[in-house]
Amino acid sequence: MSTATATLARPGQVLADLLPASRVRDVALVVGGAALTGLAAQISVPVPGSPVPVTGQTFAALLVGTSLGAGRGFLALALYALAGVAGVPWFADGSAGSGAVSFGYVLGMVLASAVVGALARRGADRSMLRTAGTMLLGEAIIYAIGVPYLAFATGMSASAAIAAGLTPFLIGDALKAALAMGLLPTAWKFADKR
Repeated sequence: MSTATATLARPGQVLADLLPASRVRDVALVVGGAALTGLAAQISVPVPGSPVPVTGQTFAALLVGTSLGAGRGFLALALYALAGVAGVPWFADGSAGSGAVSFGYVLGMVLASAVVGALARRGADRSMLRTAGTMLLGEAIIYAIGVPYLAFATGMSASAAIAAGLTPFLIGDALKAALAMGLLPTAWKFADKR
């Protein structure tokens, strides 16, 4: 791919690949993906009975993964996690550090971003139905790590952790998947028309 011009969408590409290729681009995308996730985490709504709030963080993490691909998506979310542990106050509600009971969800986002990025490279973000499946798989990965971490960090039983850290979020996650179903395939349609 030429560094002077963007290419038309081809199989095996993610949205970020449509930008002119360079190391500067890749660094900017990784840092931008981490920052976007940190900003989205500040959209936070408390959930009664749960120590975990509803945030825009998971939606941003999955969009970053699908848009940047597995490698850059993983690096963006790893940067987000490491900077938050180091003290950058960009986890939910402006928190930082690894001591939060919701830190397992952050770890899940790192893995989920890589998985959805790998699927996007195979075209899983180009149709509404496949995008929905990709987003739901990403959410399942986040919960598979976040809920057990919540149980461990709080001493909750598995059923209590599911009730506090999964069940209240299912409707919101379905809405996030529906939003992604519209955004990502639409972005590809615009890219294909260029």
